[in-house]
Amino acid sequence: MDIIEELEWRGAINQQTDEEGLKNYIKDHQISLYCGVDPTGDSLHIGHLIPFMVLKRFQLAGHRPVILIGGATGSIGDPSGKSEERNLQSMEQVEDNARKLAGQMERLFLQEEDADFRMVNNYDWTSNLSLLDFLRNIGKRFNVNTMIKKDIVASRLETGISFTEFSYQILQSMDFLHLFKNEDVRLQIGGADQWGNITSGLELIRKEEGPEAEAFGLTIPLMLKADGTKFGKTAGGAVWLDPEKTSPYEFYQFWLNQNDADVVKYLKYFTFLSKEEIDALEEKVATEPEKREAQKTLAEEMTLFVHGEEGLKDAQTITEALFSGNIADLSAKQIAQGFGNMPGSTMPKEANNLAVWLVDAGIEGSRRQSREDITNGAIYVNGQRIQDVDYEISAADAIEGQYIVVRRGKKKYFLVTIEG
Repeated sequence: MDIIEELEWRGAINQQTDEEGLKNYIKDHQISLYCGVDPTGDSLHIGHLIPFMVLKRFQLAGHRPVILIGGATGSIGDPSGKSEERNLQSMEQVEDNARKLAGQMERLFLQEEDADFRMVNNYDWTSNLSLLDFLRNIGKRFNVNTMIKKDIVASRLETGISFTEFSYQILQSMDFLHLFKNEDVRLQIGGADQWGNITSGLELIRKEEGPEAEAFGLTIPLMLKADGTKFGKTAGGAVWLDPEKTSPYEFYQFWLNQNDADVVKYLKYFTFLSKEEIDALEEKVATEPEKREAQKTLAEEMTLFVHGEEGLKDAQTITEALFSGNIADLSAKQIAQGFGNMPGSTMPKEANNLAVWLVDAGIEGSRRQSREDITNGAIYVNGQRIQDVDYEISAADAIEGQYIVVRRGKKKYFLVTIEG
């Protein structure tokens, strides 16, 4: 399969502006292509990964990706997919976010020693453009009647759209033109909601460079789960690439917990496994779903891709410890990852009777219930069952002097942080 055929097999193509032209161009050229992201936050989440996984596939197929960080576009706000105006961030915040996103992109696209890619920021060619030059040289190329028919604008006409957000498609079109002229970028890719912005860019290129200019657009389908809901959200919100926002363990668990109805689609879309490997896992889903081999493979591949070998090892170690109950084998860092979102409290380091300590920590409701649970073997401290109601618990029980993990019954975990 060539790269386009592979993307079609993986279900990663929604629309193309010139399918035949792009296929023919790729046969004879190493194509330069770009995808952009606006620094509206200080981390990417897995929803952002959707078009960038396609960009990565082009890179692995020998083509040259250009990653655009929208320092300019991010300062005004993309109306795509929004029913109301965005709140503008300060330029200082936009710049700080841009630096952090650039660092994440480097980790994703610099995994190969000979990686051929460029990263640019559209603030560099937009910030010094005067208003008169913008209106005379760029604005003159855009017809308002055409602009308001684009879905990104038309969907907002009833509720209202500011001139600022209305002009977003012009700035993105300028990006495509700039990269076409300065980086030989011939293809822009983006999510399904970017179709109007992408086609505006192509129209600008042909007005500036002539109708025969070879430039293309490709969009990726909206990613939905089998039940029709949007992919990428959990009860706790977005799944972030920043390990401080979503730990490698939580990231691993997100992929591990995917439904059988979705896992093969995600293997095709998010991993770099071959067709043969994915077909074999699809067969396992059908014949041995209880083993969850497809989910385990998906979780391993994605955690390795985003968090590296150390992140994957931590995630697997924590998962195994929770399954086996061998909590004492975990490091304090791993405890914080695996139990950080579980119920918890902070306790002094002084020794105390376990039955009293459990009540003071908010784990038990009364001393009577506490003693009863200890006697019945329902209390585990760092994976060890304690049945002595006179047991004295102290900082000496804490892992690396920081954490004590208490399990009550089979599944109720509590994280106690020791003061000092």
